[in-house]
Order: sequence, then C-alpha cells, then structure tokens
Amino acid sequence: MDSALFTPLNVGGQTWSNRVSIAPMCQYSAVDGDMTDWHLMHLGNLALSGASMLVIEATGVTSAGRITPHCVGLYSESNVRAMRRVVDYVRSISPIVLGVQLAHAGRKASSHRPWDGRGALASSEGAWSTLAPSALALAQGWPTPNAMTRDDMQALIEAFVVATQRAAQIGLDFIEVHATHGYLLSEFLSPLANQRQDEYGGSLENRMRFPLEVVRAVRRVFPVDRPVGAKISGTDFAEGGFTPSDAVVFARALQQVDCGFVTVSGGGVVLEAKIPVGPGYQVPYAAQVKRETGICTGAVGMITDPHQAAAIIEQGGADFISVARALLFNPRWPHHAAASLGVTLPYAPQYQRAAPAVWPPGRLAQT
Repeated sequence: MDSALFTPLNVGGQTWSNRVSIAPMCQYSAVDGDMTDWHLMHLGNLALSGASMLVIEATGVTSAGRITPHCVGLYSESNVRAMRRVVDYVRSISPIVLGVQLAHAGRKASSHRPWDGRGALASSEGAWSTLAPSALALAQGWPTPNAMTRDDMQALIEAFVVATQRAAQIGLDFIEVHATHGYLLSEFLSPLANQRQDEYGGSLENRMRFPLEVVRAVRRVFPVDRPVGAKISGTDFAEGGFTPSDAVVFARALQQVDCGFVTVSGGGVVLEAKIPVGPGYQVPYAAQVKRETGICTGAVGMITDPHQAAAIIEQGGADFISVARALLFNPRWPHHAAASLGVTLPYAPQYQRAAPAVWPPGRLAQT
C-alpha cells in the first residue's frame, strides 16, 4: 500500500525520503550554549525514528539571544565543537537529513526553564538585558526590553551570518530561521510587539523588513545546494495581531529571498492569547499559505494520528508535517505510522528484527 505521507519530497534541490519531520524541541540542557550528553542521547534516539529530517532545537545566535541560560547556542567555538560532536554521532547511526533552527529570543530571553517556572530571571539569578523591536514588556512582571537601534539590528544580522557559517562548517543540511512563537523576528512581524515609528514598524511591509533582511543574509552565506527555510506564524491568536493573510504575504516575500520552505505555527507573542488547542489546530494556516503561495509548506499542531497526518498531505494541507510531543511520547512514531498505513520503512540494522514483516507480534506496535 502507498501513502502520500511516505513519499519523497524535494526541498531546494535536496530530497527528504518522506513527509515526516521532527520539530525543534528545546531541551534546556546546554551548558554555556554547549550541547551535552543529553543532546547526544535525545537526538540520536530521534534520528532512528524513521522520520526524514530533524531540526535541532532553537539555537541562539548570541548568548543574550537564548531563551534561558540552558539553551543551545552557536555563538562560540566551544558551541561549534559541542554541536559537531552530536552531529557527527547522529551521522554515524542514521541517514536522517539534519538541520538547525537559528534564533534570537527577543523580549522572551533571560527566562527560567519551563520546569523552573518559565518567568523572567531575577538579577540575582543572572538576568541579562533583552532586545525587542519596541520597549514593550512581554507581560506584567517581565522586564522592559531595549528597543533595538539600527546598530543593534546590523550586529544581529552579522550574528546570524556567523552562526550560519558555523552551521555550514559543521555540515548541517539545512537551516530554519525562527520567526514565530513570540521570539524576536516574530516580535518585529506582530503589531502587538512592534510599535516602531521608523521604516521597520507600522505597515506589514515595514514590519517584515528586518526578518527578511535576516533571511536574505543567512541565504547569502549558506551553501546554495542546502535549503534555508523559516518557521513562521500563521496567526498570533490575539486581536490586533499577525493574521493568516499576513502569513501569506510574508511567505510570498520569503520566496523572493530564496527561502525554500516554511513551517507554519503561531502564537506566543502575548501570553494572554486564547489558543484553541486541539488535533490539527494549526493546519488550516499552513493550508492557506500553501494554497495561496505554492511555497513548500510544513504543518504543525497536535498531529498525532497516522491517518490524520496522511490526510493532511493527501488533501493538500501541507507538503510535510512537523511532529514534536508525539515523538517524545513515542520515539518510533514514524515507524508505527508507516505500519498502520501499510508502508515499510528502513530500520537500522540493529533494529531490523523489530520490523513487523519479520516479527509477527509487531502488529502490537501499531496500537
């Protein structure tokens, strides 16, 4: 039996073996931006899942651009050595296409890990000054960020460039620029966070200007045979914020700077947003972007059932799906999805005895 979910996909001249991708999932387990043994285990495990591609978690292009003091970075040579160790290990056990999400957390930086409360760090806890398009705090109890100057913006573009060059040196296959979830680039895009009076604020065209400058700079220095994509918002889920129509316009603009794909997510710009979480709740935004722009599009948002995932691809809702929590719960989700859809994926030699075709009780893996 064939399933559209397990057909190849060409992205920027690169072939992904199927339409299941592993979303970037922050682990808050780095030391001074350096990946640790946790990442070796975490990414190595997911690399054997059967998915076609894996995105390394949001990676700060500067130390101050990290969400927490425990986030991964690519702002030092020590960061490079640590990430190369993990990437080399993943390469030794899996053919998965491997990329990194480059990010700056903006006004959401300098915060606690989720299991430590999520709120802003206190000065006694090592808090640092944050940057944003405008001097607007995320919420009550959060510090007011510094509104970025033109010099700040140019310095940050250079930081993205250097991190991109480091990613290329490590040998990563693609880059995803983080422009959603309320971090810096989506702050520029959202009128809820961007109230600038210069050419980087006001109209959507102006609000897109800085994110597009970042993507253009990243694309310029990354090898031409490796794609650069972006994770974008389909909506802010809040009145007066970024809208699905804005997402379409932004995706078209990204195409003009040779962005090879977008993954459409959303939310996070304001904490009080009412997000209607449910199965596939963000897929309609991806479908609209794909339908109105034609750009290679990934869908996210509580995609947990194999038949649900296959239907998204078959009905044109997206070109690929991006799975997160379902893969943490079940690190073999793609293999189990394939089995339930009548498809056989390659297994690592060490795990071939677990393939349903050679292990009759393997049908238990489909439940």
